[in-house]
Amino acid sequence: MVATTHQEFFIQGVTRDGRRFRPSDWAERLAGVMGQFRPGGASSSPQAHLSYSPWCVPTSVNGVSCVVVSTELREHEPMAWDFVMNFARDNDLQVSEACLLDKR
Repeated sequence: MVATTHQEFFIQGVTRDGRRFRPSDWAERLAGVMGQFRPGGASSSPQAHLSYSPWCVPTSVNGVSCVVVSTELREHEPMAWDFVMNFARDNDLQVSEACLLDKR
């Protein structure tokens, strides 16, 4: 496995005081809203609304819902980056800096 060259932030579905964030599908909802922000701009494909942006992906880490946000989102769409990070701050969610491993 080789580490990617891009950095990510994990927004975890746990508040800073340790409570699980609700609703349980918050990560999918947030990533769904961000689905239009992708390399090359918004897709005009009829099925585009059914996929997540590679810059904002829901996942689960050790049973905790998370959204992995790539710093590429900040570079290409600063307002979208601010929206996601403000969501985390406004809901007192834990955010950690990390890097996913490439599974090639």
